[in-house]
Amino acid sequence: GCCHLQAQSKCGTILRIIFILFQGWGKQKMNWFWFAIIALLCWSGSDFFSKLGCVDGRDRYSHLKMVIAVGAVMGLHAAYEVFVGGTEISWDVILTYLRLAALHPLHDHGLHRLRYIELSISSPICNSSGALVAVATIVMSGIAGMNGWQLAAIVLVCGGVIGLGVAEVTEDEELRRARQEKGKWQYAKNWKALLLPAAYCVLDAAGTFADNRVLETLNEDSANVAYELTFLLAAIVSFVYVVLIKKDRLIPKMEAPKYTGAVFETAGQFAYIYAIADTEHLAMSAPIISAYCAASVLWSRLFLKEKLSWKHYAMIALVVIGIVIM
Repeated sequence: GCCHLQAQSKCGTILRIIFILFQGWGKQKMNWFWFAIIALLCWSGSDFFSKLGCVDGRDRYSHLKMVIAVGAVMGLHAAYEVFVGGTEISWDVILTYLRLAALHPLHDHGLHRLRYIELSISSPICNSSGALVAVATIVMSGIAGMNGWQLAAIVLVCGGVIGLGVAEVTEDEELRRARQEKGKWQYAKNWKALLLPAAYCVLDAAGTFADNRVLETLNEDSANVAYELTFLLAAIVSFVYVVLIKKDRLIPKMEAPKYTGAVFETAGQFAYIYAIADTEHLAMSAPIISAYCAASVLWSRLFLKEKLSWKHYAMIALVVIGIVIM
């Protein structure tokens, strides 16, 4: 209804901004910061539309259908990159990237989380992974080359993302019900709802850190195509299981939000690869990208009518301030 129309309009606006950025600067001239911002915008859009596509509790396989949608779009983009863009791909590249690329379809099983918890809560918990990556990078590489403002910004972004998750876990149940009354959906606090995003967070951090190390030896475009082909394989497996084995149907009207989210996911992945390829700035780009949860919270507030407490908004403010400082 109206929610979907507003969302589609917002989707078009964000995609136009991203197109202008790419057209104006190009991949070669854009630095890690702009790629991180583009990934932030795209993945927040992916979060929002994935939520719309997976929220129907009557559809037992909605999360697997989301994997099918993302794999289909990524497969098409991979084909374009190889056959039109001239990106080199070989079995050596695929096998090199396959081990860590598999982490991403595994953690994207975390799409299942979207059925059990508010987007404005699950996204921050999942994206605490940026904090884990930043800490791991500083521990292994030190803080050489970073000034005080940059370190403070990392602390603000990571603290804000983690704080959003903490605000959810510690919230009083009566206050939760009170703020959910005017929302589109209601959720109860349960361990499954919290454990799924937490597992996603750990796997996502491992995948991001491993991506950065592999990209020291692989071309960014080739690595991205290898990732997309891995997701295409996951989509094929999901399609066989859902459609051919379980005999479930793919209804175009129900699948539309999933494919919109898949477009955002693919664009975000493309920008993400270039952002984290800059090893020198990984400790800053990872928290910025993970801060897309702040934008996800905003979309969920505007379009899904999810109500938040002052603690949630305070943590979002910390994230925004940290990004501005960077």
